Amino acid sequence: MNIFDHFFGYEAKRKRLLKKVPEGALRDFLSVPFPDKHQLFVDTPILSVDFETTGLHAKNDKLLSIGCVDLFANRIPLRTSYHQIIRTKGQLKADNVTIHQITDSQKDQGQSLQEVVEALLKALTGKVMLVHFARIEREFLKQACVELYGIAPVFPMIDTLMVAKKRLDNRDVSYDPSELRLSSLRHNYELPEHFAHNALNDAIATAELLMAQVSRMRQPHKVRLADLLL
Repeated sequence: MNIFDHFFGYEAKRKRLLKKVPEGALRDFLSVPFPDKHQLFVDTPILSVDFETTGLHAKNDKLLSIGCVDLFANRIPLRTSYHQIIRTKGQLKADNVTIHQITDSQKDQGQSLQEVVEALLKALTGKVMLVHFARIEREFLKQACVELYGIAPVFPMIDTLMVAKKRLDNRDVSYDPSELRLSSLRHNYELPEHFAHNALNDAIATAELLMAQVSRMRQPHKVRLADLLL
């Protein structure tokens, strides 16, 4: 371990937070070491996660739904998939319903934020979180943890958008930012179209995209977690 990792790496931050967090789901999550960043991608337990929200600002907007599925050893076991709508106060705007297809009636019958976040933390324990466009999932999950536990935890993350961006940047050729959209990247990797803006569908689509991205890397069987982490 280098000096930076010793003081500032994911594991160092996890250990510091563990000393502050109260008993409960977040403490249970932080009690288990994160995967070693030097291990192979194929040996790394990953949870692909997607959130649907009422907007883009974690402090003002709300989580609507969470979807997730495991990715391990180049396989996506669909039996591990999870999708839950979250019960929130107030009525949804028409554009929310149009985009996410979640109605007020469905929302009102959903689970509480605490129940959903606790289930997600349990599913994430000992794994790396995979997302597409990390700012949404990272900020909304941190904000939810602040509301529930008073602490914003650290999550080791892989972002398929950033994996793609690094590849395009290395070509040193201009590109349209729209090329980084999940649907555009899946098309470029010859993956089938998927029904977007459903949290579980997007989580599965993101897991498939990462597998495709790794498969086209130089010596894919030697790709390590450190090559992919944010």
